[in-house]
Amino acid sequence: MSIFDRFSLAGRVALITGGGRGLGFEIARAFAEAGAHVVVTGRTAAVLDGAVAAIAKGGGSAQAAAFDIADVAAGRKAIADIAETRGRLDILVNNVGARDRRPLAAFGDDDILDLIRTDLLSAISLSRDAAEIMKAQGHGRLISVTSIVGEMARPGDAVYPAAKQGLTGLMRSMAVEYGAHGITSNAVAPGMFATETNAALAEDPDMLSFARQRVPLQRWGRPEEIAGAALFLASDAASFVNGHVLTVDGGMSVQM
Repeated sequence: MSIFDRFSLAGRVALITGGGRGLGFEIARAFAEAGAHVVVTGRTAAVLDGAVAAIAKGGGSAQAAAFDIADVAAGRKAIADIAETRGRLDILVNNVGARDRRPLAAFGDDDILDLIRTDLLSAISLSRDAAEIMKAQGHGRLISVTSIVGEMARPGDAVYPAAKQGLTGLMRSMAVEYGAHGITSNAVAPGMFATETNAALAEDPDMLSFARQRVPLQRWGRPEEIAGAALFLASDAASFVNGHVLTVDGGMSVQM
């Protein structure tokens, strides 16, 4: 087997939360191009249908599963449906992340719980259920999309980094708990990416200036630039990588 063959996902089944657009879509598209059947989730059926059509147009295999990631029962059903219809689940990418930039004092308890439920609790429950299927197979990949803000702080943005750092802790715990079953658990930590959600920020002159000063590559990341990191962690090329955070931020987190 050549090194290039080790990046193939042929025959694998992957579930990518928030796979209809942004970083999640780019990850789903890369997995499909590598041979996997991908299941993309989100709340808006039309967005998911567009993503599935785009992946199919490129020759990939995909399907949509529309549900609210904060609905634990719906997530459990989606996992069970994949296991029943596809006979396996090899890769789970916990990508969904809601963000609310406000000072902590401006958050009510319900606001905090809503964000934690979406950004952290959903990943815990999905990972738990997916891991049971993967244990029976003796193989699996659990991948969390965290963020460099889990290690870096700015005023007015407390709850999102707390959830992302929680994801990092979850990832490391799962690496230890499930490693003996042939399941690896790793994370991708993006920096500043010009996704649809960040489009206005990415075009703002002040933010462009900020990126030039803070990012050694002096620009925002392009969404497709996340795909290679996720594909590596999902593939056999990373078969001995477990409990690792792969930072994809153009060097922002290492520059003083």
